[in-house]
Amino acid sequence: MGGDDLIPFLVMVFVQMGFAGMNITSKLAIQTGMDPIILVAYRQLFAFLSIAPFAFWMEWKEMPKMTMSIFFQIFLCSLTGATGNQLLYFVGLKYSTPTIGCALINLLPAFTFVLAVLFRQEFVRIKTRAGQAKVIGTIVGLGGAMLLSFYHGKTITGQSFIHWNYADRLEDSSSRDDKSNFLLGPFLLFLSSFSWAVWLIIQAKVSKKFPAPYTSSAYLCLLGGIECVAIALYFNHKLSAWSLRNPMRLSVSLYSGVVCSGMAFCIMSWTVQKKGPVYVSVFSPLLLIMVAISSWALLHEKLYVGTAVGSVLIVIGLYSVLCGKSKEMKLNDINMEETDEMKENDVKNDLELQ
Repeated sequence: MGGDDLIPFLVMVFVQMGFAGMNITSKLAIQTGMDPIILVAYRQLFAFLSIAPFAFWMEWKEMPKMTMSIFFQIFLCSLTGATGNQLLYFVGLKYSTPTIGCALINLLPAFTFVLAVLFRQEFVRIKTRAGQAKVIGTIVGLGGAMLLSFYHGKTITGQSFIHWNYADRLEDSSSRDDKSNFLLGPFLLFLSSFSWAVWLIIQAKVSKKFPAPYTSSAYLCLLGGIECVAIALYFNHKLSAWSLRNPMRLSVSLYSGVVCSGMAFCIMSWTVQKKGPVYVSVFSPLLLIMVAISSWALLHEKLYVGTAVGSVLIVIGLYSVLCGKSKEMKLNDINMEETDEMKENDVKNDLELQ
């Protein structure tokens, strides 16, 4: 893996680590009674406050011209990537579990690949090795994700020496008001993954026309924050619901906003610009592995044979897609070089004839 491939790979792994932490802590914040819609609203507002200074400092002088067309596309990004994706996810998480949430997030690569092919941002090229690697890798990764989530098997490890007693207290206090709905929750999480895939497709177009990831992400979070605040006020009129006196609510709002929206949107926008939307989406299965390990270490959840086998399949599928994408990009670079050489030769021939 070359330097040009290593940096996007590392930053996307970092993004998934951030999402893993948010996945567990957000569930705990919701268990304290925090409205998931208000959590998303705070997340977007804190994200905007964290990104805006960097956007001004790094891109203001050389920022591309903002047109109505570009602004409308950023608005669509806010509806799909911020408001739609996150609202559906957190509300779905309220009526479901982190495991199911992580499992259904892994529909993202399939959704993104299909949409990218439909909008001609990706080409299957099933007759080439690169195309076969992408298709097989996507199928293997999804299979591993489903196996990890829905098949346990025998226990392969004992309990962790690390434990988060605070989580136990929250689970005990919320167990009496269990409102799990294993039909509504997964359905909302399913829609969340689809909304995220739509964002990746639109963001790919925005990145080409407006190559300023900090500024576009700041606009996205600001618009998303306004949308989420309006929705939250419509459904919940109590000002007390917006209180951040609870340390868990405050820390999760700041963490999810600064790390999982502010930094993550900038990193993903930059990676989409460099590698395309499908490349970004294939990292989502790593979230399952990270949440499984974190839940085992902090919450005393057991690890099973299905977890281990599924994790191996996810890594194999991810590596296959990355290899296919890397081969495809190298072939594109070679074709572009050959095209440039042909153009130069044509110009030389025209000059010689003149």
